[in-house]
Amino acid sequence: MEALPRLRLALVLSAVICFSLLERSSALSSQDLQIVNAERRVSFSFLICTYIISHNVSPSQFKPGIVENIGTPPASEILLAFPPTQVDHLALVKAAVTAGKRKKKSYSPLDVKPKEVFDAPNGAKYFTISLLNPLKVGESVTLEVLYTLTHSLEPFPLEISQSESQLVYYHDSAIILSPYHIKQQITFVKTPSTKVESFTRVDPTDRAGTELKYGPYEDRPPYSFSPTIIHFENNNPFAVVEELVREVEISHWGSLQITEHYTLVHAGARHKGVFSRVEYQSRPSFSGVSSFKHLLAKLPPRVHSVYYRDEIGNISSSHLRTDSRKSELEIEPRYPLFGGWKATFVIGYGLPLPDFLFESSDGMRYLNFSFGCPLAETVVDKLTIKVVLPEGSKKPYAVVPFPVEQHLETSYSYLDVVGRTVVVLEKKNVVPEHNSPFQLKSLDTQGQIPEHVLAHVARCAPITLLLNSIEQSSFKFIASPIRHDVFITLSSANNVSPMPQTSVSFVVAP
Repeated sequence: MEALPRLRLALVLSAVICFSLLERSSALSSQDLQIVNAERRVSFSFLICTYIISHNVSPSQFKPGIVENIGTPPASEILLAFPPTQVDHLALVKAAVTAGKRKKKSYSPLDVKPKEVFDAPNGAKYFTISLLNPLKVGESVTLEVLYTLTHSLEPFPLEISQSESQLVYYHDSAIILSPYHIKQQITFVKTPSTKVESFTRVDPTDRAGTELKYGPYEDRPPYSFSPTIIHFENNNPFAVVEELVREVEISHWGSLQITEHYTLVHAGARHKGVFSRVEYQSRPSFSGVSSFKHLLAKLPPRVHSVYYRDEIGNISSSHLRTDSRKSELEIEPRYPLFGGWKATFVIGYGLPLPDFLFESSDGMRYLNFSFGCPLAETVVDKLTIKVVLPEGSKKPYAVVPFPVEQHLETSYSYLDVVGRTVVVLEKKNVVPEHNSPFQLKSLDTQGQIPEHVLAHVARCAPITLLLNSIEQSSFKFIASPIRHDVFITLSSANNVSPMPQTSVSFVVAP
């Protein structure tokens, strides 16, 4: 199975869990909590598979008022269990306390962290959800858990011709893996089409149209697991960005320059045989139904100087739509992408710096920018963001709402003296849920003469004579709040220099 090319698929699981504290032991363990009622819904759309699990409390099944407190300690954490085969593919785990229903539903985010448990059954891996308020005996709480997996669909057959549809395997469990007792649960799986080749039956199992129903199952003990395999047709575009490098350069002249380098691949069943463009264009509904030739990049508003090119040169098959709230760039590669085919290209654009750069009263400057990939309906195997700061920036660091690897580098551009500090952020398994803002902070050096500027001035022969009589010279500083330029004017009072007055301008940024 290792030789099988795994599809980079994002799996999203939303779980609404209602836990009740039981009175079984004096020590808090998995036996102290139970899931009363669980309803899980699975749907597939492009690269996203959405699970919705609703655990609801029914008055006939559970009444908090009848549970007595016999001294069991309150529960401050809830455990999430994952099979060991899923842990390496986890891209995102979120949790929130929910209240209300439908339009009046509210969410309170919770902290989720991995937890090491050495005696876990069958090698299960855990995450802990920290509750806002400890759950006392007789109380209940409703949680919603969102987690995303990648590498979770397997194309079968592995190769298809231009006129064939794409079939995939989906592996799951009819029973939710949990360290808690589940009183009742049911699972609904909605496939993209009615063509389902086969599926595992775990009675009771029903099928109607595009929906499979597993359950209801009653009184399942902790760590119950019932594997299922569903083989179905899925011709949605499987666009995967194997590597994306985003360079964000803060210009001295009031602009933010973005350059994005893409390595794109179709991660579905590999194409076999000869490609016929005549057949592809004359029979679009039958030929190459699993291929794709259009991509949509969602860019920030007020974008300008947009270009789209590859190693050959500019690619003219693109359309840009802008308004006051968003910008959308529709691009078309030079050729349609079938399974296993790749394409490399570059997208670049400029943005107004005042829309993203802000200054605080403590002398810090904040860059607010979006993490993730601008291409819609894609998964990124490896994302690297390089933020190039102006020369002279000090103590930069990034604040990202999820774990990433970050380090500093130095780059050199035109007229740089000591080089520009580059903050590098790296993350694997990036999914659309990672498209959230992050902040990069650096210390403002406005109004100061950096030592490297004075050293550079000292290397200039005419200016050296002026620096020898620096006590008799006058300095003028003009700092722009946006461009952060510092213009140094050195004027000799005793005509030490051959010229009556010498002016030198340097660009110094915080």
